[in-house]
Amino acid sequence: MGPGYELDLRRAPDVAAACAAAYGPANAERVVTFTELLGVLSAYRWQQQGVEVPALGARVYPGYGVFSPTRSEYVDLVADAPLDPEIRTAFDLGTGTGVLAALLAKRGVPEIVGTDINPRALRCAKDNAERLGFGRKIAVTGPALYPLGRADLVVCNPPWLPGVPTSDLERGVYDQDQSMLTEFARDLREHLTPHGEGWLVLSDLAELLGLRPADHIPRLLDDAGLRVLGKLTTRPRHPRATDRDDPLAAARTAETTTLWRLRAR
Repeated sequence: MGPGYELDLRRAPDVAAACAAAYGPANAERVVTFTELLGVLSAYRWQQQGVEVPALGARVYPGYGVFSPTRSEYVDLVADAPLDPEIRTAFDLGTGTGVLAALLAKRGVPEIVGTDINPRALRCAKDNAERLGFGRKIAVTGPALYPLGRADLVVCNPPWLPGVPTSDLERGVYDQDQSMLTEFARDLREHLTPHGEGWLVLSDLAELLGLRPADHIPRLLDDAGLRVLGKLTTRPRHPRATDRDDPLAAARTAETTTLWRLRAR
């Protein structure tokens, strides 16, 4: 691409605005793969149009390199989980677009901190909080998983599959060495108030694909000194869940997403 994000190709679309949103102001020629450019254009459409989140009753606007909440079942679990009206503070770990932080704000939690290792996600979450009118309730910080202090509620929706991410966007899909999941469980006790609660939202797709032992989550929580108060489950409703041509059709058909309600023992 030219120094102004021009494409010197016949019938090439104008990609300048999408590239500026992804990469910043143009100041030199740039070489990108065609696949990456398609991703930039797709992300720009999401950023302009937003993603409708029924549980929130509003749209959130993903930025380039930030995982889009197009699968609504995990959001619905957070919307339906019993929430103590006495909860005053919450942490949303790995906030991404900030959709769960916004949902907690809508449910009446007055003070929320969202964290993320991705600077793009932090900007995105802050922008969405402001758009939705929750700028005074939601603060964002990173790159540590946990912010300083303790909270009445800690919510974590880690990447669902063990694996090595190759881009910022894939950090929302793959949890290398299951480090985020492990750190959430290991350090939850020291970041909860005395009667605080942790919510872990996770699909069992990894177990169905043989990427994680079936008893891994219960053992991890037990080893961390956590007690399971209860579980809420739901089945996927996205189109790929019923696509028989998908190579992972069998696993997707059987997949369950669970919200684990946790408390320190």
